[in-house]
Amino acid sequence: MPVARTETVDALARGLREGDRRALARAISHVEDGTPLARPLLAALYPQAGRAHLIGVTGAPGTGKSTLVNGLALAYRRRGLTVGIVAVDPTSPFTGGALLGDRVRMRDLAGDPGIFIRSMATRGSLGGLAQATADVVIVLDAAGFERILIETVGVGQSEVEIASTAHTTIVVEAPGLGDEVQAIKAGVLEIADIFAVNKADREGADRTVTALKMMLGQGVPDKYHIMHHGRLLPVTLPPLEPASASWVPPIHKTIATQNQGIAELLDSIEAHRLYLEQSGTRQWRDRLRAASELRMILRDVLLARVLDRTPVEQLDRLVGAVAERRLDPYTAARQLLDSTAV
Repeated sequence: MPVARTETVDALARGLREGDRRALARAISHVEDGTPLARPLLAALYPQAGRAHLIGVTGAPGTGKSTLVNGLALAYRRRGLTVGIVAVDPTSPFTGGALLGDRVRMRDLAGDPGIFIRSMATRGSLGGLAQATADVVIVLDAAGFERILIETVGVGQSEVEIASTAHTTIVVEAPGLGDEVQAIKAGVLEIADIFAVNKADREGADRTVTALKMMLGQGVPDKYHIMHHGRLLPVTLPPLEPASASWVPPIHKTIATQNQGIAELLDSIEAHRLYLEQSGTRQWRDRLRAASELRMILRDVLLARVLDRTPVEQLDRLVGAVAERRLDPYTAARQLLDSTAV
């Protein structure tokens, strides 16, 4: 039998600093699997992170997000920047792993030492972004990747979760999907910093662009206000410069399979990055992301603590009472909290 490898936080952190891809892969595995090494490793790496620009790519299934991410990664490499890719896939109901394996659709990137790809499972997270995804982003950031692309599952309106993770959010649309503009769905229009109308060689692409322009012309609720008051912990945010209200999401037509429009899309990403830094909005994004991560961690830790302290018989009894309508779920949850002193 093979001898199990003995890992240490110091060895993994040193390997990341030295560009050891094996150490990077092992560090991500520890974080994704939640091993005993995960938390001390994240604590050691956290001060080294915070320099990468995080780019979320979201949209409905079938819009060509993976091909677009592939094109953006290649374009960044041509400009001499290193790229980390986190492709969030649906969770397999059998293994719990990533079901689609986006790396299969990114073969052009294989072998490039300046690119690292990781497919991750949603693991039941409603918006498609598990806490492990944010942790893997920290590892890639600490490893020195300058741009990190986060491709979401693509399940429509629940994709708004990406807005609290990425600095720049690209919403990908495509004509001919049965709904002329998927961005009409609640929450998706508001999160876009940039729109990409992919598969623009299809009939209806111009109509999609026109519809998006019309909606943008009607005004878009401020996404920072939405996230601050609706989804995150109450936090004090730094003041913004007047220029912060001047960003209007640009709309790009792309044909990712033919590498058309990719360079222009990348230019808009970089323009948005500069805008965030110059307006002070980057501080907002970092603070909101920290609040989002803290909220998710608190939720998971408190749930685990309650379940650990609750006898199975008590939980079964409460579940039965709720199922039989003898008790409402809020009262049942409060009884669990009271009995566990959380």
